[in-house]
Amino acid sequence: MDKSIICILFAAAMCSCGGAEKKAKAQLEQARTFMERNEFFAARSEIDSLRANYPKEFGILKEALTLMREVDIREAMRNIAYCDSLMPIRLHESDSLKAGFTFEKDTLYEEIGNYIWKQQTIEKNVQRCYVRCGVDENGEMYLASVYFGRNPINHTAIRISTPDGLFAETATIPYDGGLNYHFKDMGNTTEVVTYKAEKGMDAIKFINDNIDKRLKVEYTGGKNYIIYMADNDKKALAATYQLASALSDIYQMTKEKKKALKRIAYLNGKMENGE
Repeated sequence: MDKSIICILFAAAMCSCGGAEKKAKAQLEQARTFMERNEFFAARSEIDSLRANYPKEFGILKEALTLMREVDIREAMRNIAYCDSLMPIRLHESDSLKAGFTFEKDTLYEEIGNYIWKQQTIEKNVQRCYVRCGVDENGEMYLASVYFGRNPINHTAIRISTPDGLFAETATIPYDGGLNYHFKDMGNTTEVVTYKAEKGMDAIKFINDNIDKRLKVEYTGGKNYIIYMADNDKKALAATYQLASALSDIYQMTKEKKKALKRIAYLNGKMENGE
């Protein structure tokens, strides 16, 4: 091959390489700009694009890895700042709301206690049919249907409805002696079915959204039985729903902050070791 042609091809290759490096650097700087604006998703997308487009620009790819870690650290720091700003507000709200509740926890068998609306404690509600609720320390709410009567009805779920035909149902909880249990006393039967978390959440939200309406409660799964939800029980659910929201936020923010702190420590370690 003619030496002049070889020179031309070599020069073109060098120019091409130089152009690729320049473009890769431009993408890296664009990603850095996004990071400085706290546009973390855009920064990551730009770095991912750089990696795909210029897989042989090893020096720039190393810089991109460091930048990606800086993006992760900044995002984790932002999350921590958000949690730190909102946490005192939610803690104050939850402390205020707890005044209407009794805290119950069996330290021998339970790691997490529950908050029960004071007017809904078991000792204040013997020998009646009603819907009760509670929330644990982590903000997980539950609903329970209580039946009291001469004869068992063997219910496994409830259906809540409004006069205009709207309704919501709990999940079905078969008899297991735990979440669905029965007992007899002095010739009367008590049945208690508990719907935890998502098992009762549709019904919980429905009651909360229709708190000002007359709510019919149908005990289903066995012999059909109907009551109407008492105003005090609706009030208890509304208050419990508020407390559950605050406690859930606190629990999630605590988890998120711990996760972010661990992530920062891990990434700083990688960067300090030059990995």
